[in-house]
Amino acid sequence: MSNTSRSVPGPFTVISGGQVHEALLHREKDLIRLVEHGYRLHGNGQSETVNPPSSFLRFPDDPANRIIALPASVAGDVRVAGIKWISSFPANVDKGLPRASAVVVLNDLETGYPLACIEGSIISAVRTAASAALAALRLGEGRPSTERIGIFGTGLIARYVHTFLVAAGLDAREIHLYDSSRPHVDGFAGYLRRTGGPGRTVTVHDSAENLIRSSDLVVFATTAGTPHVSEPAWFAHHPLVLHVSLRDLSAEVAFANCNVVDDVEHCLRAQTSLHLAEQLTGNRDHVHATLYDVLTGAFVPPVDRTVVFSPFGLGVLDLVVAQHVYQLVSRSEHAVVIPDFFHELSRYGAENLGAASDDPE
Repeated sequence: MSNTSRSVPGPFTVISGGQVHEALLHREKDLIRLVEHGYRLHGNGQSETVNPPSSFLRFPDDPANRIIALPASVAGDVRVAGIKWISSFPANVDKGLPRASAVVVLNDLETGYPLACIEGSIISAVRTAASAALAALRLGEGRPSTERIGIFGTGLIARYVHTFLVAAGLDAREIHLYDSSRPHVDGFAGYLRRTGGPGRTVTVHDSAENLIRSSDLVVFATTAGTPHVSEPAWFAHHPLVLHVSLRDLSAEVAFANCNVVDDVEHCLRAQTSLHLAEQLTGNRDHVHATLYDVLTGAFVPPVDRTVVFSPFGLGVLDLVVAQHVYQLVSRSEHAVVIPDFFHELSRYGAENLGAASDDPE
């Protein structure tokens, strides 16, 4: 069949971390709304998104390290496919480097050709923090207080989550911190004291128990690979918990609380706390709802129980944010465009480029 109007891929754009940072700076509220839009597209059940399981590249000689591939596509008004390729090498922290590094590749839905390669660690941190802030807002409705925020793990993700919580209006008067590394927690405490407003207190705790018992809203942002918080009694005051790092809580803690996830199939895999709980019981009765259920009013979280939000981190959210960055940067005079990135655009040689094709495929 003849095709006389074949689409030709556009130029390929490379977007640096500095450009990503500039595009997203001070736009936390917009990004929270954008991530909510991504969740609604994913949850509406009309094939607006495709989000396959993440693939983990692990290293037998270095089991703490991993590189994860998160492919996805988003239809609706976003219309893009792509993949985030993100590494987690915890020893980077001791070298003075962030633990994670990443790139996002966007693909055109019409031709499948890549549109852009974008620095992805900022996009990943932003979508994680925006998701956490959105959950705190929606799951916290009607709760007695979120005046005391506890942050367990004081790295880059914790900083982003705190920034987005403040932007969402959850700027607590008391901030409580705990980290197994004293230099890290002291550094984070110093950052909070420098950037905080009057009347804020920052307290560094010497135990996980003291942090949790002192907080109405607890953020877990650690690099833990296995559960290390196993006492349900520490949560007797029923805080709201943002379990961003997914593997901190024991099955006993999971069973005792109300559990909300971003996506059931994704969250109950890869040895997360909720996955381990499923392995013990053989069922998923400990998972009560998704964030989409909360957003649409299908589930109203209890105010008299500990509510734990466990977001696995959906590739569709990375794409929603990355597409937003691409649209902003590619229209600017600072876009780095590689017009001849794709060399072979004709099956029969460059001299036929642009000619009509009678390819039967």
